[in-house]
Amino acid sequence: MKTCSVFLVLLCVSTSAFGGHVLVFPGEYSHWLNIRTIVDELVRRNHSVTLLVADASPSVNYNNSLDAAKFNFLVYKVPFSRSEFHQLTENLVHFSMYEYHAASYLERFRKMHAWTQAFLGYGLKQCESMLRNKQLMATLRDAAFHAVLLDPMAMCGDLVADVLGLPLIISLRFSFGAVLERHCGHVPAPPSYVPPPPLPYSDRMSFTERLVSVLTYAFTSAVTKLVWSWTLDGFYSEIKGSPSTMCETLGRADIWLMRNFWDMETPRPTLPNFKHVGGLHCKPAAPLPEARDLEAFVQSSGEAGVVVVTFGSMVTNLTSERAEVFAAAFGRLPQKVVWRYRGEPPKALSANTKLLKWIPQNDLLGHPKTRAFVTHGGANGLYEALFHAVPLVGIPLFGDQPDNLARLVRLGIAVSLDFNHLTSDQLTEALDTVITQGSYRASMRRLSRIHRDQPATPLDTAVYWVEFVMRHGGANTCARRPTT
Repeated sequence: MKTCSVFLVLLCVSTSAFGGHVLVFPGEYSHWLNIRTIVDELVRRNHSVTLLVADASPSVNYNNSLDAAKFNFLVYKVPFSRSEFHQLTENLVHFSMYEYHAASYLERFRKMHAWTQAFLGYGLKQCESMLRNKQLMATLRDAAFHAVLLDPMAMCGDLVADVLGLPLIISLRFSFGAVLERHCGHVPAPPSYVPPPPLPYSDRMSFTERLVSVLTYAFTSAVTKLVWSWTLDGFYSEIKGSPSTMCETLGRADIWLMRNFWDMETPRPTLPNFKHVGGLHCKPAAPLPEARDLEAFVQSSGEAGVVVVTFGSMVTNLTSERAEVFAAAFGRLPQKVVWRYRGEPPKALSANTKLLKWIPQNDLLGHPKTRAFVTHGGANGLYEALFHAVPLVGIPLFGDQPDNLARLVRLGIAVSLDFNHLTSDQLTEALDTVITQGSYRASMRRLSRIHRDQPATPLDTAVYWVEFVMRHGGANTCARRPTT
């Protein structure tokens, strides 16, 4: 028995001692936060991580000394600035929040088309700066990587993997119309019960909703393929030296790490190389930082507890009009409020509300005195609320957020409000509902128990499959390859 135990210990040690070398293409904003969680864990497990980053990245601080001690940074120059890219993103967010609802369909299409072209333009400049940089490509070839991990927001990472002959792992939350998953990853998506993201439908659609589902799939497929053929496919063919497409290259991925999980998703068919790891960034709460007396403020709430408010990393400022609505609503609450907020403090701000430019969101949501979470509906925050069993008031702003919150409303763990027509009375009433009606807390606790009851944590699952690909040089037995 003793010999067997020693053997098992040695086996575990030898397995964890495997040190791979991963080339990582991070996305920006919340995309980087998700990739960061994975690469932090890879480093903790003795793997070497190299981040290939454009010098104009608004999210990845490659000059940070702490990160430089953990990761290898390869920084390449691009013909645009960090401020240019960030301003384009802020303009898109502002339009989505304040103008989209009142704009005509023609104006929406015109604006979205312009932004799509602009983002594609920046992406192609990044592609050119990487793949036409002979010194950079030589450095990558000499580095002896075992695998590439990328977020598709970082364009052409799949092409670099293909040129270097390396296995590929993709980290993805979703793509509009699921075009990447369907056309590149070959995942079936029956429109009768799998609504295309970001439509806020369930698997039980009416006839009209199914019709919209079919048309949305058809429209997004046609437009996306057309855009790819005009912009990326020619570049991919030129670099590879033979006719090719972006989708064909991306579709060679060995593993897709999908940042969702079945507790918040509708039923759908999937494939063996699609691994669902939603909530991989969630972790037990740490003590609140002593700075700004945050713990003392939370404790001062007594039995009433605390409401946590944040609208994510991409929303830096609210208009003064919207900020006053929120401040007035929070001032009526018996709870204390911790609000991530930048800008001039609202005139209606009350003593029960604490404004901070940054908050330890995970640690606040895991605090025993937290009673509710006011959020825009970003996936990261929703999974943290689910992990810590905190009911929500959702105010979707753009992207997949209306769909995310519609799912939680159907599950009985959230109330969703309209940002542009929101009144203080509505927000106060919604918070009172999720805090005082026990069904919201009970449903969230039940769902949280289900989410936590997995054979391995989502992060362990994600890292396992990265290591699997490195150990075996791919995952050919899992991936469905396109026929040629």
